[in-house]
Order: sequence, then structure tokens, then C-alpha cells
Amino acid sequence: MTTQIELRGVNKYYGAFHALKNIDLSIAKGTFVALVGPSGCGKSTLLRSLAGLESISTGDLRIAGELMNGVPPRKRDVAMVFQSYALYPHMTVEENLTYSLRIRGVAKAEAKKAAEDVAATTGLSHLLKRYPRELSGGQRQRVAMSRAIIRHPKAFLFDEPLSNLDAALRVHMRKEIRALHDRLNATFVYVTHDQVEAMTMADHVVVMRDGIIEQQGAPLDLYDRPANRFVAGFIGSPAMNFIPAVAAEDGGSLILDFGAVKQKLALARAVEPGRKLVAGIRPEHIEVVAPGQGGFDVPIAFVESTGSSTFIVAATQPELTIVETRREVKPGEMIGLSVDPAQIHLFDASSERLI
Repeated sequence: MTTQIELRGVNKYYGAFHALKNIDLSIAKGTFVALVGPSGCGKSTLLRSLAGLESISTGDLRIAGELMNGVPPRKRDVAMVFQSYALYPHMTVEENLTYSLRIRGVAKAEAKKAAEDVAATTGLSHLLKRYPRELSGGQRQRVAMSRAIIRHPKAFLFDEPLSNLDAALRVHMRKEIRALHDRLNATFVYVTHDQVEAMTMADHVVVMRDGIIEQQGAPLDLYDRPANRFVAGFIGSPAMNFIPAVAAEDGGSLILDFGAVKQKLALARAVEPGRKLVAGIRPEHIEVVAPGQGGFDVPIAFVESTGSSTFIVAATQPELTIVETRREVKPGEMIGLSVDPAQIHLFDASSERLI
């Protein structure tokens, strides 16, 4: 596949603060890429650097094969969709859509036809004569996306576009944005702090922390094979359980450290005896069984039912979260827990890297 965006050895400094650290990233044409990570990890700085709103300190940035270092935003042929929509309040939807065409000297009739075509694609045809104040949040977001589409840019850049919407509308707009990407077959770079958005929308997820790329790949690859404890804990909802552990003397089992209580679990492979580890177990990979029938028994501290699923928190230190399909249990009840050894992720206690 053709590379549409390429960064090589990109660094960004704000004085002594090192915001982006040796970023290497290739984005294929037509790919939906999500940049995800906690606040302050550098994802928005990276996006703004692609747009030209921030200058990179060192390294190379290419878009469609052309070196973009120092090229002003208006000449990069990328379109950015902001969290705040950034619509002109005194202009109608149609005028907002055609503004970029009009300032480039496109004929009025041609601009009007382009706006009608884009509005038909994004479901805005009946709103072209309205003003932003007359629109809902979801409609304003569609206008912002349509204004980007009308330019036919080389890449679309989204900076947390759904964070101002309520939960139900966010879910709806996730589907709309993904469907729009598939219709346009365009290159999307999408910044979010919400890993569920990243997992459900993107072809390729880039997980960032402290200005570096911790891991990147297909969403399920990151979920199933996290490179380190940070990625394992960030990707997945509810989050992975982490328990201090040490490899047993036989090397084929693990001693989980719950403070006053120690529990032994079998391992799928041999580990150096005595090695200090952190065991990572996803909530859905712990099976609830009758007491005495699993690997170990625990009391229940808390139960929360969502209807289709039951979230169980075990009264251990650290606590364990278990996800089950509609199970009737109560706080204080003893349950047995069974874990498939193949589903245990092992991280080195010092480096926190997957072993």
C-alpha cells in the first residue's frame, strides 16, 4: 500500500520540555489510524504537527511523498476537524461548507453544487439554510466533517471530535465517522483519549505515553499481545487485573501475592524460578465456579449488573474484577475462580515488559 503520511525521527521541544521523542510512524493511504493515550502523552501535539499548527524541532515529515518541514498549514492539503467544531456562527451551513472553496476563487454555482453533494453524503441536505445555533451537537459535528470533505484533502485529521457529545450520541457518531471513512476510502488520523473509540473505529492504533509510541498495530493485536504493562492496562474495558507474583520453584507455576494471602496458579510455559513478575489477567478470562472447584476461592466485595453482564469485584488485595454473563451472586458470598494458564500475561516486575 502507498504511504500517505510518514514521520521519521520526529522530535518536538517546548523549551526544555521534550513533547515528542523520536517518533517513527508510517500511515498507509486509505487507513483509519487512531492516536490514543492519556492526557499529556503527545497525541494532540503529533496531530497538530501533521497539520502544520506546530513546527517539528527535528526529523522529517512527509505527506504523499512530499517533505512538509516548514510548509505552512494552508499548503499541506490536509483538513482538520476540531473538538469545538469551529463553525462560523453568522454563516449558514451551506456558507460554512463553501467558504474554503469561495476563498480559492471557485465559481458560486460550482461551490453550491459541491456543498449539495457533500450534504447528501453526510445527511445535511435539509439543513443547508440553517445557522449553527439552530443545530444539535451531532449536526454541528457533521457540518465540521462536511466542511473538511468538500476540500478532498490528502488526509483528514480529527482532534477528539466527539468529546463534547453525550454518551449515546458519541456511540452513534462513531458509527457515522467509520462509515464515512469507508465511503470516502480516505486517510483518517484520529486523536482520542478513549480507548473504546480507538478500538471500535480504527484499522491501526498507536498507543502513546510521555511523547513516545509505546506500541502500534491492529486493535486486537494490541489487546491480545500488549508489549508492556502500560499498554495492557490502557487497552481494554474494564481494565486488565494486575497481581504481583513470583515464579514458583518448579518454574511451571506462579505464586500470586494478595498481601496476606498467596495463591498458586499453573503456567502455560516455564519461567525462571524465583523471578519477580506481575500477572495480568483480563476480567473476561476469569471464570467463576463453585467454591473448591477452581484455582482458588475468594469472597465477593461488590457486584454490578448491566443486564447482559455481571461485574464482580473480589475482596482481595489487589482487588480482582471479573466479568460474567448474567450471574446471580451477592457481596460476601464465596466463589471459586478458574483461570486458563494460556490467558495469563506475564510482565517483568522491574521493566514492566511482556516476557
